[in-house]
Amino acid sequence: MMVPYITMKITGYFDLSVLIRDGMPIWPTNPPVKVQREGTLEKDGYNVESYWSVTHSGTHIDAPFHMVEGGATVDKIPVHQLAGDGYVIRPELEGREITERSLRRVWKDEYDGNIVLINTRWDKKRAFTHEFQYDFPGLAVNAIDFLLDHRPSVIGIDTLGIEPYDHGDFTVHKELLKTGMIFIEDLANLDELQVGKKYLVVALPLKIQGASGSMARVVALDIQ
Repeated sequence: MMVPYITMKITGYFDLSVLIRDGMPIWPTNPPVKVQREGTLEKDGYNVESYWSVTHSGTHIDAPFHMVEGGATVDKIPVHQLAGDGYVIRPELEGREITERSLRRVWKDEYDGNIVLINTRWDKKRAFTHEFQYDFPGLAVNAIDFLLDHRPSVIGIDTLGIEPYDHGDFTVHKELLKTGMIFIEDLANLDELQVGKKYLVVALPLKIQGASGSMARVVALDIQ
């Protein structure tokens, strides 16, 4: 039986990852990122760098193991969950929270089971400021049941965390991660994507054995 050949044309490429650099702004209690030149063309005949950070630095994946005992580690996340149909939403904030009501107002049926990226435009504030590192918005506790009903495979956000910093008990993380949902945190450039338009989103973390997460290069492709 002949399988028809389907052509696919990519008409747009969008880099949704922050730049990894020495001393970059990250989660405020994490140790700083270090990037250092270890070999040079002049001395060694090649350039090579060393890199050090915790696994949740810059644009990164939260695997269930991050907050759930026995949850899947980043190397066990199935690849099909990391690449697929994705959509950007821009819900209104209620203070620093993205509530069930604000999600319900913007949600469409086609988002169910797919990758949903939340654009708050917080990445435009990137700096070593109290505002950027501590006052960022995120999902409210009352959004949990709504998301459990609609089951996106991945939720991404352009802030340092999926829920506000002052949610010290990490209830949103725990309740969603334990279902196998994964998060992408510290995204960038979501304002370049159209709300409600379907993109092919690819979020590939390093395959680190037993890790709770990993830095990831995340891209969105506009496919015709």
